Formats: sequence, structure tokens, C-alpha cells
Amino acid sequence: MKRKLLALLMSGLAIILLMGAGVDQTVLAVEAVASSIRTEEPAAPVEKPVDLIQTQEMVTPETEQVEQAPAQELDRALLLDGQPVPKSAGRTTIGGRTYVSLKVMSQQLDTTAQVEWNADNNTICVTTETLTLTAKVGQKYLVANGRYLYMPEGVVLTQEGQTLVCLDTLAKAFDATLGWDGEAGTFLVTRGSGAIESADTFYREDDLFWLSRVIYAESGNQVLESKMGVGIVVLNRVNDRSGIWPDSIKGVIAQRNQFSTYKNGRLANRTPNAESVIAAKLVLDGGMVKEVKDAYFFDTFRNNSWAARNKTVVAAIGGHRFYG
Repeated sequence: MKRKLLALLMSGLAIILLMGAGVDQTVLAVEAVASSIRTEEPAAPVEKPVDLIQTQEMVTPETEQVEQAPAQELDRALLLDGQPVPKSAGRTTIGGRTYVSLKVMSQQLDTTAQVEWNADNNTICVTTETLTLTAKVGQKYLVANGRYLYMPEGVVLTQEGQTLVCLDTLAKAFDATLGWDGEAGTFLVTRGSGAIESADTFYREDDLFWLSRVIYAESGNQVLESKMGVGIVVLNRVNDRSGIWPDSIKGVIAQRNQFSTYKNGRLANRTPNAESVIAAKLVLDGGMVKEVKDAYFFDTFRNNSWAARNKTVVAAIGGHRFYG
């Protein structure tokens, strides 16, 4: 600061001394003063205003306006543990049954569920810590922990590429319960253990042995529903409480004048084909062909059979007629 004042005084003195020298000298003196001033330390620079982007970046979390993601659409007619599931679960009706997206609903039932699609065989696989589930497009069942769960309308693939399965069947696979609130018009799904009991402990070896063999012997070349129909007839007799039939699968098959294929040990020595074993597992797991749910007899369209002469036909499936 002292240096600046000294320079100004000296410059002013120079102007006074040169006053008499004329205009040109005066101009020179003024320029000298200006030059001396420019050689001094510059003033502090004026701060540049912060632009809009910088201002937004400096906003504190307390005042920051966060953009909210759009709310996910919910299906309020399908509740899981009391809460609506996303509409992406794709709830729809097929053949009078409620169907849902296998992928979306599985991940709702268990958030850890991993879902893989195999385009080579049109099969989708769902895995959790306790459940392995597979579903093949077109097949009429799911396989969950080795158990076969029947779906009359089968596994459906939509035009949008969504794999749909029956809601009650999927709930069973996850050991969940499915209810209906008629007043509110809502399906109520309640989580259970997270996985169906394994086939290793569920199917009784003796029951599966005899049921698969009688199905194979009586309808091994028939469609799946006809095979299941034979199995349903056997189980209907086992579960009947009239005392007419034995209360075990082997007992019903071995009953006198009932299943000729059992005679002479021939049935035990047969090896059932794969679909006969599947049909046995389906009916042992509660799979029901509704047309034959009350059937106790069947024949191969023989008009002279005892059933044809004495009972009422309830259904004809494949090469068999079923009687109530």
C-alpha cells in the first residue's frame, strides 16, 4: 500500500513539473501515471456466479426433490399373505381354472426363487433352497420335488412369451394354501413351509409298485387321462367305506374276479412304461379326471361285461368306458 502511495505522489510531482512543457508532455505524464498504476498488484478477481447445474449439485439431501418411480400396478383380487400381488402375475382364467405366470408368482411366493427357461425343450425350471420345480409347455402336470401335480389344461405359453400354470397347483408346489373370499371376490394365498414334501417320502413304494403296474396292464397304450382313470377307479375302491372292497391298493387289485391281469403273478413281473408310472403318481397326489371322479368300474367297450350290463356309463376316454 505504501509503495502505491509513493508512486502516485511521484507521478503527480512529475505532472506539475511538466505543466509548462506543453500538451504533449502532459499527455506523456498522464500515461506514465497510468502505467505505474497498472504495475501494481491486481485487485482480487470477482467470483463467477455458480451456474444452475452446479447449484443443483450442491443441494443438500434435506432439500433435494427426489423423483418418485411410478407405482407398480397391483392385482387386488389376488392376495398373498394379505397383500396384493403385481398385475404382472398375469392372473387369467383357462378352462374354468385360475392361471398365473409361473415366473412372477414363484418369485412372489419365494423372493429367492431362480427361474430359468430352456428354449430347446420349452421347459421352465424354478429353484429355491428347498424346491425344484419344472414345467414343460403342453404337459398336463408340474413336477415339484419329484412329485407329479396334475393340471387338466396343461402348461400354457402365451404369445407374449409368458408361461402360465394353474394357481392352485403352483400353491401346492410351494406348500401354500389357496382360499377364496366370495364376499370380497379375492383369491387368498397363504405361505407355508415354502416347498412340497419330497417324492421320496410321500409316495409309498408298495402303492406305487402295484398301481403303476395295473395301469400299465389295463391301459398302457391309452392316453394319459385313460391311464389316470384306471388308477382313480382303484383308489375310489380303496377309499370306499361300504366294505365291498379292500382298503389297500394291492388288496383291491388282488380281489377275486376283479383284475385278471393280477393272476398267476404276471402283474408283478411287468415293467410299466414311463407314462403309466406318471399316471400312478398323478392320482396318488390327488390328480383327478373330473369325468371319472365317481367311477368304480371300467371296461374296454365290451357290451357283455358285468359293468356294461349293470352300471351306468359316466365317461368314455380313449379305449375305455367308465361306470359309476
